[in-house]
Amino acid sequence: MMNWETLLSAKRWGYEDKYIASQVDARSEFQRDYDRIIFSSPFRRLQNKTQVFPLPGSIFVHNRLTHSLEVASVGKSLGRIYYNKLKEEDPGLDSRLPLISEIGNIVSAACLAHDLGNPAFGHSGEAAISHYFIEGDGARYQKSVTGEQWADLINFEGNANALRILTHPYAGKGHGSFALTYSTIAAIAKYPCASVAGGNKKNIYTKKYGFFQSEQAGFEKIAAELQMSQVQSLPLIYKRHPLVYLVEAADDICYNIIDLEDAHRLKILSYQEIEDLLLPLCNDPKMKGRLDDIDDDDAKVGYLRARSINTLIHQCSSLFYNEQQTILNGDFNKSLIDLIDEPFRSIMKNIESLSVQKIYNYPSVVQIEVAGYKVMGGILEEFIPAYLKKSSKYHEKLIALIPKQFLTKSDDDYAKIQSVLDFVSGMTDLYAVELFRKIKGISFPSLS
Repeated sequence: MMNWETLLSAKRWGYEDKYIASQVDARSEFQRDYDRIIFSSPFRRLQNKTQVFPLPGSIFVHNRLTHSLEVASVGKSLGRIYYNKLKEEDPGLDSRLPLISEIGNIVSAACLAHDLGNPAFGHSGEAAISHYFIEGDGARYQKSVTGEQWADLINFEGNANALRILTHPYAGKGHGSFALTYSTIAAIAKYPCASVAGGNKKNIYTKKYGFFQSEQAGFEKIAAELQMSQVQSLPLIYKRHPLVYLVEAADDICYNIIDLEDAHRLKILSYQEIEDLLLPLCNDPKMKGRLDDIDDDDAKVGYLRARSINTLIHQCSSLFYNEQQTILNGDFNKSLIDLIDEPFRSIMKNIESLSVQKIYNYPSVVQIEVAGYKVMGGILEEFIPAYLKKSSKYHEKLIALIPKQFLTKSDDDYAKIQSVLDFVSGMTDLYAVELFRKIKGISFPSLS
């Protein structure tokens, strides 16, 4: 069984020898995590990465950055509510567990970082990278890497890439990279297992995977420090850090509700469709009358969104509190949103069904996904052979376009491929399209 005494740690990645176990310092360490993420370049680049809809012209829709900020806000509330309930039950809690009051800050920081590893063009960017190795030119490299490493490449996973961004010592960036606390890093690992173990939907912690082979030893170090429950060593599988459930719930709450708001702004869904879905979720018999006093449909949708999120926060936080023993045992095998009370659970299923039908298959959404395959695949088919072979002046010119922080001194093909993937997965939508057009000769670079 896991316990909060070891699960909550202010030890910093890359600076373990400088860690001082001071209660005064430790209480502010997780807020420092949040600040380090929000001021970082990978986080700022999220403003030009697609969430669902193509980045806006005259109509604002959410991007990865605004989504992450909203998820962090919801996550902080979830963590704070849980702490308040614990404190009400046990007034002496803080003296026994000096870091327990920081749960809201840990969850908030992890929420802020949860999408850092997602490439351009939404989730299709992940699929596009995988497709390059499965059916594209990248298939030729299977014999150059181990079976475990190949599993990383053919199932490129944004969750694992986020962990890499947070812990990998990129050239010139310092050994600790972001130097986040162990607990914040562990709280983003939704699927704490190796890629060869991922894809087993029987267990929530193996539905996908959470670390590349290159980061496995690092994750083992974090898990050992926090005393996370290990399921097996070959392939490596852990049960989730309990705070992952709150990070996941915050993400589930936001994207389900916010995608509806964006769809209304883009006139994909009518106001009446939104009201029919969200009004019951608000759980307020007087809500209809309040809506009648508002003239603007966008304002009405905003009000419905706020009240719906409030309902879901209290549902998920209550479930987390009530099931905390099962969660600490590592035996809670569903996401929180899947087990909230009725009728709210059925409403969320209806939202999910409608979103698949009318939002995620909307023509512009599908178009950008298709474009993502072409752009990401086209960039990879130029840069990966160039970096592996370095056999021509053309290859040298391409390598010169890769920022030095991503280059490796290793002669290992897996490390070199990962270096290119670090570069490509960090690109914004616009930068990826522009680079693709220029290196393919579709457009000519300007002199400015």
